[in-house]
Amino acid sequence: MREGDFKMGTIVCQHCDQLMDHFEGEKVSRLYATGVCATCQVKEEEQDAQK
Repeated sequence: MREGDFKMGTIVCQHCDQLMDHFEGEKVSRLYATGVCATCQVKEEEQDAQK
């Protein structure tokens, strides 16, 4: 990689593939979050409340 070049990767929800965050300077382009995004969290809370 040349000086001045950078790569940007993304962190996505492991449940719905929604973009959660990004990072720079890594060779990996996509990482899956260990947790869930805000949308999935709300869905899980709604499902738990219905039980």
